Amino acid sequence: MYEIRKHKIEIRKQHLERRAKISSEVRAVRDRKICNNILSSAVYRYADIILLYYPVKGEVDVLPVMEAAMAMGKKVAFPRCREQDRSMTFHYVSSTEDFERGAYGLWEPFASLPSFDPLKDGEKNVLCIVPAVVYDRKGYRIGYGGGYYDRFFGVFKPASIGVVYEEFIVKSVPHGRYDISVDVVATERGIYAGK
Repeated sequence: MYEIRKHKIEIRKQHLERRAKISSEVRAVRDRKICNNILSSAVYRYADIILLYYPVKGEVDVLPVMEAAMAMGKKVAFPRCREQDRSMTFHYVSSTEDFERGAYGLWEPFASLPSFDPLKDGEKNVLCIVPAVVYDRKGYRIGYGGGYYDRFFGVFKPASIGVVYEEFIVKSVPHGRYDISVDVVATERGIYAGK
């Protein structure tokens, strides 16, 4: 387990440095293409609820997906992280005004907003958009090392799309028994099926 963690730290550091060098102009073009690929996917079209993230630190900007989903009448929720137990809950938002700085300096929805309930809301078609530093073609990821999504998926596993720039898809990502893969990965070039 220690070797896997050490290898992940090395991969994360190397790719975060590479990602930081991408210009904002190139990033904006790629982000638009990735969002278009998500919006044209069947899994998005049939989803009633979209679980998103608020982009930071050079992550793919998926906020256009939020706007498009709301325009179509879909419900949209974003995560709030609890540092104590490294878990997260998703809360429904209605605009970009529904956020505040939360754990790790991330933009999170207000705690007072209604929360996504996996037991009740999980009966509907739910799609989770998952950020990462890198993905492999089987859908395994290296994020920031907190394990939040793995814990969430351990309780409830909706349909999932990982998002990353094409150059950050690697041949293989080291993973342990608690690491959970996404169903498909979306890049600016298209969507790849996991496993």
